[in-house]
Amino acid sequence: MAKVAFLGLGVMGYPMAGHLQKAGHEVTVYNRTAAKADKWVSDYGGSMAATPREAAEGCDFVMSCVGNDDDLRAVCLGDDGAFAGMGEGAIFVDHTTVSAKVTAELYAAAKDIGVSFVDAPVSGGQAGAENGQLVVMCGGDEAAYAKAEPMIGAFAKQCKRLGDSGAGQMCKMVNQICIAGLVQGLSEGLHFAEKAGLDGRAVVEVIGGGAAGSWQMVNRYETMLDDEFEHGFAVDWMRKDLGICLSTGDEIGASLPVTALIDQFYKDVQALGGGRWDTSSLIKRLRALS
Repeated sequence: MAKVAFLGLGVMGYPMAGHLQKAGHEVTVYNRTAAKADKWVSDYGGSMAATPREAAEGCDFVMSCVGNDDDLRAVCLGDDGAFAGMGEGAIFVDHTTVSAKVTAELYAAAKDIGVSFVDAPVSGGQAGAENGQLVVMCGGDEAAYAKAEPMIGAFAKQCKRLGDSGAGQMCKMVNQICIAGLVQGLSEGLHFAEKAGLDGRAVVEVIGGGAAGSWQMVNRYETMLDDEFEHGFAVDWMRKDLGICLSTGDEIGASLPVTALIDQFYKDVQALGGGRWDTSSLIKRLRALS
């Protein structure tokens, strides 16, 4: 069992930290809104700290799941940042979806103080976090990853190192690019079925077991047909992620025409007031146009 700090208690981080505590680790949490950390301690036990540095002091592992590049820098760097409290040989594991640029920056900063940094973005959404069934894609030094993998196993069904620092974030970009295309295709298919006068549920029953089937179809078709989007991964966050994909694509010379188009479709959803709707709300845009 290890001494662990967990920074960031959003819809993902809250249950992830809980799984670590349930697994028997000694967990100290930090959250920008202290009331959320206090509630976590009430739900799971463990302890809370006033700053990332205080949470990280004496820990074997520090794990984070925050919002974006700037949030990650804020919890890592500065006098109150986690790096200032970490001892030599400790391992920082970042589960935030961020740019490869900030990952490289923090990997170097950690190395300067004798700390390892593993980028480990996740896929599986809120349900995956709550059920301990996340997929985690990692980048970083092999030795650090080997030590971190059992910790990550507390909330993951699959965890894999893809390569050196930044490889995890690059893999997460691939994940988001694929999801964007899948959700748009599913949205168009279900919208077409509606316009054709077909029973959408019957359609999915027929095609879901064939080549058209996907996780998105299995887990989202019913709520899409029922026009319900108050769950899952928010459009605002998806646009943040797709922005990272598109800017990185420009940097490495990868053409992403469909991703760029769907990013604009999500912008349309935001204009409809759907920034906090689930990403499957692309179908709502099609309904609004018809």
